[in-house]
Amino acid sequence: MAINRVPVLKRCRALGIEPAVMGYDKKSNRKSAREGKKVSEYGLQLREKQKAKFIYGVLEKPFRNYYEKADRMKGMTGANLMIMLESRLDNVVFRAGFARTRREARQMVDHKFFTVNGKKINIPSYLLKAGDVIEVCEGVRSTQRMKDVFEVTGGRLVPGWLEADAEAFKISVKNLPTREEIDVPVNEMLIVELYSK
Repeated sequence: MAINRVPVLKRCRALGIEPAVMGYDKKSNRKSAREGKKVSEYGLQLREKQKAKFIYGVLEKPFRNYYEKADRMKGMTGANLMIMLESRLDNVVFRAGFARTRREARQMVDHKFFTVNGKKINIPSYLLKAGDVIEVCEGVRSTQRMKDVFEVTGGRLVPGWLEADAEAFKISVKNLPTREEIDVPVNEMLIVELYSK
């Protein structure tokens, strides 16, 4: 398995992303070396793709597979791509406040912390559907790690398409998000342009 070891703040600075998008509350005061330089059309498209891949923790090949799947679906390819990325299990765990960062959410899913509809799932890229119920496994609920997570994420805003119940250790997917409900700073139309060349 490929592991991304790039320092998060450094990558955020390079891509022009606020660290808060990744779940980090740190601030970087340094300016990116690229600021002020003119970027080509291809450069802009590539940066948007890199942003989406970095935010959701997806490598090139799976990302391309998501794009091809989104292209075959009905509707706008870009919106379909963002909805698929947003409905990944690791992202839903992060969004519902059951992990501090997306990377932590991925690790927790890897370590079988969660069940989906009663079945243990350890695949971070597992795509959820409307009506799915994610629960924290019994043995993990009382651990110090979960207490620390809820302490940090207590005030986090949960998107309207999810229902999170920290007391019952349960997340319900009410429906799949629309593109308007996804507050990720990515212009998916540039990604579509890049791949459709």
